[in-house]
Amino acid sequence: MKDHIDTNELNQILSGRILYLVGMMGSGKSKTGPHLSRLLGYSFVDQDDVIEKVTQSSIAEIFQEEGESSFREIETQVLKEIGQRHSLVVATGGGVVTRIENWGILHQGIVIWINPIRDCLIERLKGDVAKRPLLETENFISSLDKLLIERHRFYSESDLNISVDQETPEEVAQLILQALNAKLKSSQE
Repeated sequence: MKDHIDTNELNQILSGRILYLVGMMGSGKSKTGPHLSRLLGYSFVDQDDVIEKVTQSSIAEIFQEEGESSFREIETQVLKEIGQRHSLVVATGGGVVTRIENWGILHQGIVIWINPIRDCLIERLKGDVAKRPLLETENFISSLDKLLIERHRFYSESDLNISVDQETPEEVAQLILQALNAKLKSSQE
């Protein structure tokens, strides 16, 4: 049986700190975030959605027209703006962790790595490659593996690592809540 988590007590401990969900594309950040925010009474922000609204372009178009470097600049600016707020669950882009300057913003909140097993990621991304500029190669699996290796050291800097297999977004949100509760309570002792 799951431990009962007093979300009012958890909210007091959190004091409005932003929860940043990080992880590879396809890890479930955008699907898990709304459930987690609802459980905590926080607002939910999908960083990629904000980027698309601000630029009036899709992520794929920005990559194609301006390149990855320009996209990362925009991503950092949007992250800075989001970081000025409080009581948010933020689904970040998969590569936000690769810029050191972003960690200064991320660590003002709590960074939660949603870390699905490789086979789960492959299954989720198979039909979605066209929307994922970094995977649009002849062999998307080898591209994914390369990104997994490159980014692992960045993701491992997160405050929490939530390993995921076949859990639903609702179940992942519950796992995060349990891990967050345990971490915050142990830090108060």
